Amino acid sequence: MIAALRARRPRISMPGITAIGVKELRGRMRGRRAFVSVTVYVLIVAGFTWMVGRILEDSARQQFGFNPQFQSASIGRGIFAALMFLQTLMISVLAPASTAGTISGERERQTLDLLVVTPISSVAIVVGKLLSSLTWVFVLITASIPVAALVFVYGGVAPDDVLRGYLVLFVTAIAFGALGTFFSALVRRSGAATGLTFVAVLVSTVGLSFIWVFLRASSAFQVNAAGVPTADRPAEALVYLNPFVAQVDVACGAEGGTGSWCQIIAEVTGDPSVVNQGGGVVAPVAVPLGKGGVVVNGGAPVVVNDVAPTIGGQRDRYWPRSVLVLLLLALALTAAAVQLITPTRRWRPTRPRVRRGRRTEGTL
Repeated sequence: MIAALRARRPRISMPGITAIGVKELRGRMRGRRAFVSVTVYVLIVAGFTWMVGRILEDSARQQFGFNPQFQSASIGRGIFAALMFLQTLMISVLAPASTAGTISGERERQTLDLLVVTPISSVAIVVGKLLSSLTWVFVLITASIPVAALVFVYGGVAPDDVLRGYLVLFVTAIAFGALGTFFSALVRRSGAATGLTFVAVLVSTVGLSFIWVFLRASSAFQVNAAGVPTADRPAEALVYLNPFVAQVDVACGAEGGTGSWCQIIAEVTGDPSVVNQGGGVVAPVAVPLGKGGVVVNGGAPVVVNDVAPTIGGQRDRYWPRSVLVLLLLALALTAAAVQLITPTRRWRPTRPRVRRGRRTEGTL
């Protein structure tokens, strides 16, 4: 009995994952194509960063003149935000494309059955192919770190801001890569798997965000007890699968808690911060100097009874939740892909059936 239960229990074989990963990586890294792809990716990122820097320099020069105190910091924050958004867009395309043909390609070559009957477990096959495909994407992300480090020359961005942005990039690659692996195991053709994967990516990023905007715009306005018009806010969980919104939250932290990025995050999360007329965010955090409270009148903070308001929004309000949801989604999709390629499913619905006049339990 114990032996039967152990035989049914799925086992994650690290040697099996390593064998599949090494096999896939040797095929991907063979020849010049891999090195040319890395070079082209870095050149695109570097060229985009240079162009954004030139645009921001001209804009800052016209706005602040030659005052380096404002010019340098604004350029650094703008370059960082633009670079994170560009890489999020590219990873959202490259990660699904790299994994959408992993399982379906084996079916098309009629080698999946031979791979399944080997001592390597189904978990090792799926995880090995997923990790080998994502390793290639991770190499691209890592190669752009020296370009992202240029923002430290201008200032306005701390090292922990860069770490947050790259963490969102890696998690985005894992989630969308698992999505491609799932559809690759679900359908038999790589073309169909790729198409379904990109449709799912568009739905999770653009579609759900558009639904959130629609619900927000169509919500009925009401007037609270203070006479301020309010509206029902849609659940922020609708945009948890959108990594661009997570990067907006990271950019809000890099902006020092002020700016248009914080306005967007405050709108999505329903943060009780008050956006003032100057575009900054007055957070509901005060430094107590006595008894009393803060009154916000016309967007300007007013100190009552020696209480000084703290200007700046709260950091990390959204992106940790988005990262957690994306990781849970990747785990669920990977488990589903394992079940789809397993010859003998470890779970399936059951129903009672009658055999030879006796009622017994059977499987569908």
